[in-house]
Amino acid sequence: MELNPYARFLEGREPIPVITATVERLHELIDPLSPAQANREPEPGKWSVRERLAHLADCELVFAMRLRQTLAEDHHIIQPFDQAEWGKRYAGYDLATAFAMFTAARNWNLKFLTTVTEDDRHHPVTHPERGTMTLWTIVETIAGHDLNHLEQLERIARNL
Repeated sequence: MELNPYARFLEGREPIPVITATVERLHELIDPLSPAQANREPEPGKWSVRERLAHLADCELVFAMRLRQTLAEDHHIIQPFDQAEWGKRYAGYDLATAFAMFTAARNWNLKFLTTVTEDDRHHPVTHPERGTMTLWTIVETIAGHDLNHLEQLERIARNL
């Protein structure tokens, strides 16, 4: 498994501007949608816009812990999670709440990232499936993950 499977989405861009812009881009994409559009599966078995936003909110919470534990513990070992299992609960989340959760957690993480030093960027952490990485690999993963899901959401929105 790749160290950062989302690195290709960055295409040389710096991660902080990417993750800073995500909330506004999501806002632009979801605001025009009706509840029916937000809940429509783009194809059978694929997450709707609402479910993808719930996934982004869940991931932002996970990234929050990973970032903080990386700097709080010597060579922390990340706890992986099964997104499909977590996704089984997404029927209980509405679009507005998912967006609010993502926005709050993202803003909190951005504040945290303003405290990161150059030395912090190189602090090691281990992902059991991906290997040893650094705090900055996590930041780049967040940005690439955002870009991946924004592309998906843009494609879905065009076809609604």
